[in-house]
Amino acid sequence: MKTLTQTDKIAYIFLLLVFSLGIYYANTNLQYFDEVYTKEDGFAEYGTALLLFCSSILLFYRFFKLQKFKKSLWKVGILGLAVIFMFGAGEEISWGQRIFEVESSQYFIENNAQGETNLHNMVVDGKKINKIIFSQLLTVVLVIYLLITPLLFRKSPFIKNLANSFAIPIVQWHQTIAFLISTALLVFMGSNRKWELYELAFAVIFFLIFLNPFNKEIYKSN
Repeated sequence: MKTLTQTDKIAYIFLLLVFSLGIYYANTNLQYFDEVYTKEDGFAEYGTALLLFCSSILLFYRFFKLQKFKKSLWKVGILGLAVIFMFGAGEEISWGQRIFEVESSQYFIENNAQGETNLHNMVVDGKKINKIIFSQLLTVVLVIYLLITPLLFRKSPFIKNLANSFAIPIVQWHQTIAFLISTALLVFMGSNRKWELYELAFAVIFFLIFLNPFNKEIYKSN
């Protein structure tokens, strides 16, 4: 396992503090946990959106800085990730709807679980897209990305070449461990609002992955 950077240490201390306070409030003052600590438009939600946005900007920056040295597959990969994380940041805050006090159209009022202009709270045939795609599918993707891919990358030259060709950052083991610990700590919070903290952990850890992946050579010009 590679040595933790100063940024890693700060980020993990931050997450430890956030989750420790979350466990404390969830078990001593559930109303405060739900209505203040993890409320809509609170620090967790805005922190998640900000870090997703920062990840996207970092990827766009690397694309524009390095694209003249890289092949088409690398460009497709890094741009795809940048767009996905920009989309995630926008969705997290409903594209600034509540910030700018923009009214939802009738379609979103009728088909969105929260009456907001976003896709992850849309309801189709009585089922929330958030549960189908952003929970179940994302869980499968994370298991593959955080646990299986790092092993294959280290064992298979084919997988290594494929990941590097598409600019797919490979997690360092301490990042995987941080994610597993964050997942385990959710057990100690008996509220559905705990997922706001989990999303924040997701945003923090993925920013660290993009900042300093195991295969950092994908962000070099040669």
